[in-house]
Amino acid sequence: MLKCLGIFVVLVLLNSTIKAMENKPYHHLSDGTFRNPEGSPKRDENIKWSYKVFLKEKKKLDMTVPKEHVVDKRKVISDLEKFKNDDYILWIGHASFIIKLGNSTIITDPVFSKNAGPLIFGPKRFTEPALNLNEIPNIDLFLLTHNHYDHLDIRTVKRFPFKKAKVILPLKLGKYFSRNGYRDVNEMDWYDSLMINEELKITFLPAVHWSKRSLTDTNKTLWGNFLIEYKQKKILFACDTGIGNIYKDLGDKYGPIDLTIINIGAYNFYPIMPYKDKSVYHTNPEEALSIAKDLKSKKVLGMHWGTFVLSLEPIMEPPARFKENAEKYGFNKKDAIVFKIGQLSLINKIFE
Repeated sequence: MLKCLGIFVVLVLLNSTIKAMENKPYHHLSDGTFRNPEGSPKRDENIKWSYKVFLKEKKKLDMTVPKEHVVDKRKVISDLEKFKNDDYILWIGHASFIIKLGNSTIITDPVFSKNAGPLIFGPKRFTEPALNLNEIPNIDLFLLTHNHYDHLDIRTVKRFPFKKAKVILPLKLGKYFSRNGYRDVNEMDWYDSLMINEELKITFLPAVHWSKRSLTDTNKTLWGNFLIEYKQKKILFACDTGIGNIYKDLGDKYGPIDLTIINIGAYNFYPIMPYKDKSVYHTNPEEALSIAKDLKSKKVLGMHWGTFVLSLEPIMEPPARFKENAEKYGFNKKDAIVFKIGQLSLINKIFE
């Protein structure tokens, strides 16, 4: 009798486990980690990273930064004051933007440290942030796409002056904020939405990327894109992403997108990788345009370049290729937008 009861309990538990697994979204794995949307490209597991080769090739790069790439800080501060009552987008550098929409001021993936890595390690900035952390305007909404060091900067998180801001971030990343004094921390899964106010809605969407901060935490936290909806306009702020079939699906469901802000740098790891200008998890400029097209975007703004050397393409190549190839993907050149670090552009001008 006891033996039969034991078998029955085991079968019930097994059945419950199977049902739980069946009900999990595709990107949730049974070991608690995450994966990219179904059908996404995968990295060749046989490729071995070599810092020795990377550093050797990196030394060959011309690190001359054109003066016009960076706006003088006095003008940045002046523009913030001049347009404080307007809606605008300001590029701090890399994937860090300040986006003001009505009564809400948003910051994305803020990195103000001198290097993208733990302590003194990791790639060093070759251009300074447009503003110091103590010079940014009051922030209401903090958006974080994933946990890589060039996006989740713990030193910035600790020193951030506006910890009353609402933080929106992927699953399992809340701990970095809750233990540093933030009170309004919101973890989101793909397709979750939050109404910030009557005019502003944030939806977390899939991206083709990965997560890792140490040797033991690969893909243990989620990653993704943010769809920002404001007054009938849609802005998609991309996580680092590679190409994938998911973007046509997202375009059908959420498009047209008025402005896609997407990574156009960190795509060339040749000769470590077998193909030049090709990375599974970072789009090159042409692939970024392709994704924007899949999203039915009206305009596209390139980011994730001109700040850190994360790969081996020339530092000023991404925006040039981005502009040159816009028409091949159905965009006018003026609608493939490139900012200077520190540039502030009014939303109504961008959407013209």
